[in-house]
Amino acid sequence: MTAPEPASPETTDAGPMAGLRVLEMGSLIAGPFAGQLMGDYGADVIKIEPVEDGDPLRRWGTMADGQSLWWPTIARNKRSVALNLRDPECQQLVRSLAVSCDIVVENFRTGTLDKWGLGYSQLRELNPGIIVVHVSGFGQTGPRAAEAGFGSIGEAVGGIRFTTGDPGSLPSRTGISLGDSLAALFAVIGALGAIAARQRTSAGQEIDVAIYEAVAALMESTMADYEHAGVLRSRTGSTLPGVAPSNAYTCADGVDVIIAANADGVFRRLSRAMGRAELADDPLFADHRSRGQHAEELDGHIQSWCGKHKSPDVLAALADAGVPAGKIYADPHYLARQMVLRPDPGGPVIPMTGIVPKFTGTPGQVRTTGPALGQHTRAVLTELAGLTDRQVSDLVARGLAREPS
Repeated sequence: MTAPEPASPETTDAGPMAGLRVLEMGSLIAGPFAGQLMGDYGADVIKIEPVEDGDPLRRWGTMADGQSLWWPTIARNKRSVALNLRDPECQQLVRSLAVSCDIVVENFRTGTLDKWGLGYSQLRELNPGIIVVHVSGFGQTGPRAAEAGFGSIGEAVGGIRFTTGDPGSLPSRTGISLGDSLAALFAVIGALGAIAARQRTSAGQEIDVAIYEAVAALMESTMADYEHAGVLRSRTGSTLPGVAPSNAYTCADGVDVIIAANADGVFRRLSRAMGRAELADDPLFADHRSRGQHAEELDGHIQSWCGKHKSPDVLAALADAGVPAGKIYADPHYLARQMVLRPDPGGPVIPMTGIVPKFTGTPGQVRTTGPALGQHTRAVLTELAGLTDRQVSDLVARGLAREPS
């Protein structure tokens, strides 16, 4: 096995994946979000982008001053190399880069990398320890493997669209690209598992992540519910059937508060905090099953209490009582846990989510925000692919590579 060259000191610092190099090929959300997470954890992430316009995410989402406000986050801690992957010369350059990489993450349509001579079977001949992570709609095998599949389709086939929304409504989405993000999480988990296995065997492997499977993996007991009990879990709005109380309640100041007190002991504490200790002994609400069967009536009692008090008072009373509760999204806890970061490495100060999870011994960090298209083309190709400055300039002149203008 050819040992990867050490990562450039300018691009990595602390983090549990420091010293590992990732080659990210693909676009939009699933693959790039996996790359973002690995970069957060300290890996040197080299992102290959199309020469013409780069990753479409540069132009997605809310725009400000002609720039995507999403890009600085999803491309943070990455080095951008702009190459024409359809050209044999550039394909050979990628093979050269792969020799010094530990992980390849790609989310092209199934079979695309093999067509370009960049599939796992070709790359492992150059680097037996390489780990290739595929993220696709339907996986690398099976009757639908060749089909295109975005995150929304994966959410539908995986089942979560069927259970999301209000009763009687069309299947709804969650408001974010959930399927893509779940697939990215499984891609990172798979890559880290393969790194652990490589420490024992010295061999790499392929990781096959299908978006619909990433969604299906979160669908709890829905398969068993249907097959063995004839229960088809469907859309139930803001509640989960059989689990109560666990809902949104509007306070006197118009602020909605989520209260989750479905465990017996927690419900007893909630009842005391509301000044309704007798509810915990009422046969209608005395245990988990009974509360689930009478959830609507129970929600009425809780709403009546919340409606008489402002949200800060409700939240304070529940915190004192040890009852899980919180406002939707806005919470100073974000700041205390560094979940709102405002890095400014020479660019505009744009807020972005923090690093998850928190590592006490090897904390991750945001070293750079999303780079300009081709910002690192010359540095990476000379450092890792062995090209001279003149050769890089020639590629740029022929339109096979790109640097910032």
